[in-house]
Amino acid sequence: MNIKSSKELVKKALTEISTLKPAEVKELNDKNECTLIDIRDIRELWRDGTLKGAVHIPRGMLEFWLDPNSQYYNDDMFPKDKKLVLFCAAGMRSALATKTLKDMGYKNIAHADGGFGSLSNFGFEIVSKDKK
Repeated sequence: MNIKSSKELVKKALTEISTLKPAEVKELNDKNECTLIDIRDIRELWRDGTLKGAVHIPRGMLEFWLDPNSQYYNDDMFPKDKKLVLFCAAGMRSALATKTLKDMGYKNIAHADGGFGSLSNFGFEIVSKDKK
């Protein structure tokens, strides 16, 4: 059996998707030209917070929440005219998630290089995510 590693899958995904540096993400965000999508697990948000204004879509639900034919789809979740910029903790999950959205037919998408760690070190405002 020839099982590909997660690192191999991420490496391949990175050749097929758009990757934005933190400065590029910050510029888009400051111009209100993107929607930041935090795909980390809710426990990561509780522990570390999230970027101000980011929409939280757990990685495990991403395809369902963004599939217009799914019962989980919410048409009002985010503006359709803005670039979707996905991020996770360090950039591996968001690379795979961005590739999946590309495969689904989404075009105006990218992932943030270095994930939450890089973005939070670049001056994005961090807000806490309280347990409900």
